[in-house]
Amino acid sequence: MSDDVRTQPEQQPETAPTASSEPAETPEPPETSEATESAPAAVEAVASAEGGPAELLEQLEREGDAAADFLEELLDIADLDGDIDLDVDNDRASVSIVGGDLGVLVGDGGKVLEALQELTRLAVLQDTGERSRLMLDVAGHRAARRAALVQQADQAADSVRSSGEALRMAPMTPFERKVVHDAVAAAGLRSESEGEEPQRRVVVLPAS
Repeated sequence: MSDDVRTQPEQQPETAPTASSEPAETPEPPETSEATESAPAAVEAVASAEGGPAELLEQLEREGDAAADFLEELLDIADLDGDIDLDVDNDRASVSIVGGDLGVLVGDGGKVLEALQELTRLAVLQDTGERSRLMLDVAGHRAARRAALVQQADQAADSVRSSGEALRMAPMTPFERKVVHDAVAAAGLRSESEGEEPQRRVVVLPAS
């Protein structure tokens, strides 16, 4: 990386009630756009293997149902009130828990949410025999974070476009980096990730 790379000031992580145990970070697909198969291409491969889009949709619905069963039991055990919404978004099962005081399921900076998503994926695997890429949201945390990240990525892209210099963003989780990579690509620029967890970050690059 050249010496003219600027670094964006690190932002303070969002705070929320913290769960009683420290969860492991959830592995996500590689987030760098240049090294990652596009979502449509991945879906076409799955659809081809499963027999077509109709079969893929049925598979995603089964994943959603299995996830809902697991999460409803978890809510009962934890004595938490919440409704579960199921959808299909960007060719993934999308599961949301809404309502009530659910901050304990989000955790500091969304760490508990990431761990809960991984546990839900494992529950779906056990129930269906298929690995799942489902996305879990709780109390709108992930949706709000996504919107904020897209705005940050757009601002970073404008800055890089004006200065012609690369810009390092603050450290982010794999989910957050993926959102930023997609937003930067939509803005017509390139990006890559650098560093090691938990300090891994996105670098927005000038157009070549």
